[in-house]
Amino acid sequence: MTPGINVAKKNKVSHKIHEYSHDETTESYGLEAAEKLGVIEQRIFKTLVVMLDDKTLAVGIIPVSAMLSMKLIAKAVGAKKANMADKSDVERSTGYVLGGVSPLGQKKALRTIVDASANHYASIYVSAGRRGLEIELSPADLIKLTNGMLAKICQ
Repeated sequence: MTPGINVAKKNKVSHKIHEYSHDETTESYGLEAAEKLGVIEQRIFKTLVVMLDDKTLAVGIIPVSAMLSMKLIAKAVGAKKANMADKSDVERSTGYVLGGVSPLGQKKALRTIVDASANHYASIYVSAGRRGLEIELSPADLIKLTNGMLAKICQ
């Protein structure tokens, strides 16, 4: 079990775990998950960590087929600017390695914004905390478990 799965279990949230054989040579973990799980790309969401202008971190959860808008995520959290966080900051604050960063069970609770497109689906997939492991749950449960909010944050 990963910390992300443990959070879902502890809170008695309906979820499914999906595991697949991760290929170390792949360049896009999210697109690999969509292909290997047979799920459309728009339902597989990636977890991205950004550094805001006040030097705090925030999490953006967007479809793997989309690009994060730095302007929109900054606006969603009331910041002036956002940039992708350094790998070391991401791993230190979340407790996960890149490619396996789950929005659930992070070491430090960060402000979390889920792209509004998540509401188009009854369930979405996010990393369960390691490469090759996804957790499927409703967007509403993801928002509840991360104390997050819904906003349009894709370009």
